[in-house]
Amino acid sequence: MADLSSTIISDIVIPSHFTPYVQQLTEQKSALINSGAVSRDPLLDQFLSGGGITTNIPSFKDLARTADRVSDDQDTAAAAGKIGTATEVQVRLSRNYSWGAADLAGDLAGEDPLMAIANRVADYRVARLQSAFVDTVKGVFADNAAAPDASEHVANDMTLDVSGSTFSKGITDFTTESFVDAAFTMGDSYGSLTTLFVHSIVFAGMRKNDLIDFVPDSTGTLNMPFFQGMRVIVDDEMPYNTSTKVAESWIFGDGAVRLGFGNPKTPTEVYRDPRSGNGGGSEELFSRWEWCIAPSGVAYVGTATKGGPSNATLATASSWKRVFAERKQIKIARLITRQA
Repeated sequence: MADLSSTIISDIVIPSHFTPYVQQLTEQKSALINSGAVSRDPLLDQFLSGGGITTNIPSFKDLARTADRVSDDQDTAAAAGKIGTATEVQVRLSRNYSWGAADLAGDLAGEDPLMAIANRVADYRVARLQSAFVDTVKGVFADNAAAPDASEHVANDMTLDVSGSTFSKGITDFTTESFVDAAFTMGDSYGSLTTLFVHSIVFAGMRKNDLIDFVPDSTGTLNMPFFQGMRVIVDDEMPYNTSTKVAESWIFGDGAVRLGFGNPKTPTEVYRDPRSGNGGGSEELFSRWEWCIAPSGVAYVGTATKGGPSNATLATASSWKRVFAERKQIKIARLITRQA
């Protein structure tokens, strides 16, 4: 093994190679992307490669289920129906973080110091991506719970709440029956739902009730949890009130949320300060990236500062507005339970 005692970050990290390497690792490690709930969208990548804080993607709504006409032999003029349009608005998220050499020093004892650093940055980005995703969906549900503007949506038509006022086993907690009822807020489109997100408290209850099946991955080295044929992702950033023990579980269809990756002007940079440490010197690795997290059928209508909204802003009802009024077009459902 090479002697790394004098190795410093700038000896290892070549920005032009390091940046795409970290992005690739981030995608590989992301349970969101691997689950199918979030899908990469080249249109959003293209948006992030250009200018602007937000971008608009227009689309046609489905045809209204208006009753068809009965043909006759009279000289009767038929009125043509119209097709509606909707505009989804996506917002740029410009983020960054940095790490000092002291924080990375322990990793430099490994066989491959570049992999050690890249893994650390990629793992950090995966965690932050999942956090931004959770806050985005919180905001979408907050908007759905609010009083709609005109025919924007039916309040809480994406949610089933069985939490009640007190805990009652088999009634207020997560059950197969309540899950099915939540999925069927999608009506006959329930079959498009494929992924379940739960808090670990909910997952523990599911394990105790023997509701989880473990299926080996393609390599046979990892057993992935499934419920009712759906991939289960456990994340303690999911909404859970430790006082009331009320939890939210979310169900997604493939491509329910679209994701774009982008890079700012200088995505990776190493800064050396020779005067720090009383002349001993130090280094700091800066990593910068851009994301666009776009729930399908929803527009971002909140404040759009130059760096994009914070996670806290993403989580608010005022940041989002549903543009697809038909429930079945939004492939997300929510179950609210009260756990033991």
